[in-house]
Amino acid sequence: MNAITSSGLAEQGARRQISLGDPSWVKWALITVTVGFIFLFLCLPLAVVLVEAFAKGWQAYGAELAQPDAQAAMKLTLLTALVTVPLNTVFGIAAAWAITRFEFPGKSLLTTLIDLPFSVSPVISGLIFVLLFGAQGWFGQWLSEHDIKIIFAVPGIILATLFITFPFVARELIPLMQEMGSEEEEAALSLGAGGWKTFFLITLPNIKWGLLYGILLCNARAMGEFGAVSVVSGHIRGLTNTLPLHVEVSYNEYNFVGAFASASILAGLAIVTLILKSMLEWKKR
Repeated sequence: MNAITSSGLAEQGARRQISLGDPSWVKWALITVTVGFIFLFLCLPLAVVLVEAFAKGWQAYGAELAQPDAQAAMKLTLLTALVTVPLNTVFGIAAAWAITRFEFPGKSLLTTLIDLPFSVSPVISGLIFVLLFGAQGWFGQWLSEHDIKIIFAVPGIILATLFITFPFVARELIPLMQEMGSEEEEAALSLGAGGWKTFFLITLPNIKWGLLYGILLCNARAMGEFGAVSVVSGHIRGLTNTLPLHVEVSYNEYNFVGAFASASILAGLAIVTLILKSMLEWKKR
């Protein structure tokens, strides 16, 4: 009797799946549109960047990347990422821990504020820092009196990038830690483990793939940020031009090989990020 019932349910489920299934032409049409879209807006621009970067050969490509301005732009981009990513990692872990493990006044407001950089234009973000720390800004006079330079200097670039990228780690960890719950941590604490020991032996292993995923996205955005950095940098060659800004300057000066050579570095970063992102998503699953 159970076998007959199971068989009937399986047959009924199969008939329902067939009746709800789309025709094969719909499937192939959607696949074609998706692949065509990816080729047109992703693969083709990437191919153009690489072709233009090597249009005059490997020697010209290497010479452009060896230019002092290009080297300074790459170093500043790396410095910005090296400062902002660790700070955002610490903030993301602390924010996720506070939101998922404690109840306190203003918790919903804190969660909303974490998403603020996603809803504010990067250009507006940069302008806010100019209004705060610029020569005519709220703190401009005090900064000038103490010979502290933030806008049109490296600190301003780091601050703008920090603001743009700080949600990535936190927004990745918050839903993960909510789903994970706190039972294992409470058990460890009840057995005599301290807070740090519980974090490193229980919490961190459970969130490591999500944490790495958030760090990866944060690093990619930090290295590729243009809008906010463009406002606060001042476009000073060799000093405040990051790699995306150097691409713009080179292109505006009709140095197409130099512009696309620098852009190829960012494109390579995007490809590596995509590969690592796919691997981390597979690990998380």
